[in-house]
Amino acid sequence: MDIINKLKNLDAYPKINEDFYNRTLSGGLITLFSSIAMLFLFFSELRLYLNAVTETRLIVDTSRGETLRINFDVTFPSLACSLLSVDAMDISGEQHYDIRHDIIKKRIDHLGNVIESKSDGIGAPKIGKPLQRHGGRLDHNETYCGSCFGAEASDTDCCNSCEEVREAYQKKGWAMTNPDLIDQCKREGYIQKVKEEDGEGCNMHGFLEVNKVAGSFHFAPGKSFHQSGISLFDLLASFQTESYNISHTINHLSFGEEFPGAFNPLDGAQWKQPTAGVYQYFIKVVPTIYTNIRGRKINTNQFSVTEHFRPTSGYPQPLPGIFFFYDFSPIKVTFSEENVSLLHFLTNVCAIIGGIFTVSGIIDAFVFHGHRAIKNKMAIGKYG
Repeated sequence: MDIINKLKNLDAYPKINEDFYNRTLSGGLITLFSSIAMLFLFFSELRLYLNAVTETRLIVDTSRGETLRINFDVTFPSLACSLLSVDAMDISGEQHYDIRHDIIKKRIDHLGNVIESKSDGIGAPKIGKPLQRHGGRLDHNETYCGSCFGAEASDTDCCNSCEEVREAYQKKGWAMTNPDLIDQCKREGYIQKVKEEDGEGCNMHGFLEVNKVAGSFHFAPGKSFHQSGISLFDLLASFQTESYNISHTINHLSFGEEFPGAFNPLDGAQWKQPTAGVYQYFIKVVPTIYTNIRGRKINTNQFSVTEHFRPTSGYPQPLPGIFFFYDFSPIKVTFSEENVSLLHFLTNVCAIIGGIFTVSGIIDAFVFHGHRAIKNKMAIGKYG
């Protein structure tokens, strides 16, 4: 019995006989609002517990020797597909001109409707007898060896297609300004193809796989080539209008794989400029690792961008086109999806219930005693 009495003395919650309860209207209202607040905060905490939360951390990027995938989808409403090419280069010295693999071109009309969709490249089936290097037409059972029209590196060189003639010219540092005089181009329908696409637009989408170092890629009219350390363009002068309209819409641009919550600032960006010029995008790429709740890691990137337009007027005259210059941040961002622990959830629930109960009690006591004090003063004034 002594032990039981001692335990009773430890009771921190002494009970009061119901005869001594004094229930008030203010107390009922405070109880109602506090109960609603408790339920609201409880369900908010429950939602956070059931859904994963994303933790963000910053670390130094120490990765080396990786590659970068650049996904793009760009529409040029006033440039024909036969005139557009994609080039890429980086500070390590690697250069890729007139990239065609993994790229799809869609010819579009002035309303944006697709006329034709195909992998990059132009040309039609060869017709007629090819012109031989010696000047005559191809005879029966004779091996074809087309002329390079003065661009041969040696006497044994042959140019059997319009593209091979173009490449031979590029090695010499020459621009092929009159393709209508090149037999291979005429037979392949090159000139006819360019003329047919006059007034059309082009949509280019696909991806580039480049080294993970600072570099650039660009879309430009004509075919690029490199000569004496300088990047040059064959602008197909025989078809060149007064100026190239490089108005464009970037439907999508991203670096790496998509991940939940990703934001690409250039998606949907439009730029209209009826005159020729150079539109430059300077991009800072931030390496990112996203780990979902199942532990799957996505190595990808985010980026920020600034823009600049430079008209082609002045000297030296810049090459028209859209240029994307990208560099990498030394800081890597990691996103990790994590669940709130059960212990943390229970602790927060107890804090919600206890905190609201205590604050409600203080408010109720303040209202009750304040109301009683006012009533007492009014009674004293009435009978005083």
